[in-house]
Amino acid sequence: MYWALLKQGVSRWQRRIWHAAVMRSGMLTFLVLVIVLAGLAFGWREHTMGQFAQLKKELNKRPVTDAPVRPGGQEMVLLQRSQMAGGNGPEFLSAMLLPGRGMNVLQITAYLPQRGEVNLLASPTLQDAAKLLTGTGADANGAKSLAMGAAIEMPWAGRISGWSTPDGSNLTTMWRGNRLVLPTDAKDSYGVAGVVAAGGLLLAQPSDSITTNVMPDGGEAQATYHPGNFDGHWPSQTDIMTTVQLSGKAITLKIAARNTGNTAEPMGIGWHPRFAILNRRRAQMMLRLPDGLRVEVKDRRTGQLSGRLVPVEKTEYDFTGPTGAQLGALNLDDSFVHLKTGLLENGPMAELRDPENDYGLRITAMTSTIKAIRVYAPLDGSYISVEPRTNYDDPFGHEWMSGEDTGMVVLQPGQSIQWKIRLEIFSLSSSDTGRF
Repeated sequence: MYWALLKQGVSRWQRRIWHAAVMRSGMLTFLVLVIVLAGLAFGWREHTMGQFAQLKKELNKRPVTDAPVRPGGQEMVLLQRSQMAGGNGPEFLSAMLLPGRGMNVLQITAYLPQRGEVNLLASPTLQDAAKLLTGTGADANGAKSLAMGAAIEMPWAGRISGWSTPDGSNLTTMWRGNRLVLPTDAKDSYGVAGVVAAGGLLLAQPSDSITTNVMPDGGEAQATYHPGNFDGHWPSQTDIMTTVQLSGKAITLKIAARNTGNTAEPMGIGWHPRFAILNRRRAQMMLRLPDGLRVEVKDRRTGQLSGRLVPVEKTEYDFTGPTGAQLGALNLDDSFVHLKTGLLENGPMAELRDPENDYGLRITAMTSTIKAIRVYAPLDGSYISVEPRTNYDDPFGHEWMSGEDTGMVVLQPGQSIQWKIRLEIFSLSSSDTGRF
């Protein structure tokens, strides 16, 4: 009891002392004021040093994620392989495909002993390509695909001439009494002047399905397309399957088209690769072509053809020697037809040789449907196109002699066409020629 009374007394004594020393003297107010002023001073100092702004910026940051690049709304497909251990010759390393853009082969990389890894196609990066391949404006019908990589051209390859529609955005041409209205915005090297539709209608087409398969020495990708009548531009319905297979020494490209409609339709297929000139010295590049005839160009400015097929032997267009001939300063925008298959060859062959970098590229036509090879070598020295096709330029034109097969295959309902080429890489100096 006495202990409890003592504790209460001590407690009352402490409260009196605190009240007298602090509350009455204003010391508590002073302490609070000092703390508040110190906080304000610190805040002002940090503000002048930009720390609050930086803190706000950091708090407002969102996690950065790399969005996939999707030309044509679909991700690219990359077929790749490792360089062969101990290999001393050129070999393919990868192929970048754009299934959202008609299976354009945007880039092919290869290993060259003299240079290491190189890009074989004149193309922008995937990111830059995606910015150009918008499907709008000048690219509404896929025209930009012709200016990069290696585009597939269907249901015709190259140029078709005709009569301009009143709005000037299309042309009209005739096939077996059927009026075809075709877009004319695809230029590239085609149609410098005049009314020309070029490059086909698959350039901006997205795939309906894509499958890939890893193989022992590379890989394979297969894409299917169901473009129907190509938005009303073609007489019937079409299904398309494209297959690209990569290995160390060869890339095989196979295309099949089937008429799934109820009426006949013309069908042509071509490939539009833009092979890069690595040193940009065009004159030293060598071209080899199979024996055949050249389609005479009536007007170089417009690309208009005369309809005549002329020999190449002992002319400046004779590239039929065992190693071909140098391009020099020859302005080439020509088609070669009536192609012949050489001894021990699997089909008509064309070669592009680069002596300065000791490698060559060989294109072999593996199906008899391929009737023409077009070569375009602009004088600026950046690239050369060697294009295997089923059809001639302007296959519906009136310039052709009666009975001349201009390469457009007529597909009846249910019928199909096959088109296949093999692209090989080989050394010019070693015994490894790349043939197999």
